[in-house]
Amino acid sequence: MLRKGLALAALGLALVSGSAVAGASAEEPQAVHWSFEGPFGKFDQAQLQRGYKVYREVCSACHSMNLMSFRNLGQKGGPFYDEKYKNPNDNPYVKAIAKDYQVNDIDSETGDVVQRPGTSADKFPNPFPNEPAARASNGGALPPDLSDMAKARELGPRYIYSILTGYEDAGPNMTVPPGKHYNPYMPGDMGAFWKGSAATIPEGGFIAMPPPLVADKVTFDDGTKATLDQEAKDVVAFLVWASEPKMEERKSFGLAAMIYLLIFTGLLYVSYKRIWRNVSH
Repeated sequence: MLRKGLALAALGLALVSGSAVAGASAEEPQAVHWSFEGPFGKFDQAQLQRGYKVYREVCSACHSMNLMSFRNLGQKGGPFYDEKYKNPNDNPYVKAIAKDYQVNDIDSETGDVVQRPGTSADKFPNPFPNEPAARASNGGALPPDLSDMAKARELGPRYIYSILTGYEDAGPNMTVPPGKHYNPYMPGDMGAFWKGSAATIPEGGFIAMPPPLVADKVTFDDGTKATLDQEAKDVVAFLVWASEPKMEERKSFGLAAMIYLLIFTGLLYVSYKRIWRNVSH
């Protein structure tokens, strides 16, 4: 009986969870053109550099990138790749970027935790020492790691761009929970927070992150005007690169493989015709 009761309870929870998910809705992410799209797409290095600056000056205050090391910035296809430095650890620009950070280390003599300037071999430092500290600084919400965010979300680049640029003011018929912000591209169920008619319930949901980007939030080194749209596009491109830094190499290899297969197919066909040309079928 106990097992049967537990099974029924689990089924009930599953149905409730399923209903909650089924009730969630959000607007379709905005369609945006990216240079890296398609089989021949490539990253724009200048855009990656701008995107890194947006991450460094805005996003890194709350979001970690635990899978990224500074040396990745100087790898082929990366924001600060320089063909003169085949080993990204030797890239002086990457070294300078890393040195601007303070990272934790262990004193070899005392065993105490100390801080030192970063090196190209270090990973991006986490803005918080642990999860409770991260939640405490963000109203109980845990800022997600951004290392592979662009791959972890459906329509990743479009979704992230839409979230960053899609914040809207709550109307008089909407009750916004404390510490939350309305975003039509954030999946949610607005039924319990809408005072108007059921036919006019808006799509979207609430997000704990306040609008992170505004115009002129950063100053781009190449003189590009820092509009909200530009900042969002640039940081999204950087996050896509971070989630798949070998994308350009993968596409190049795939193209070479297709060309090889086409040539091989042609040779097979010619060989077939030559070998069997005098044989009746």
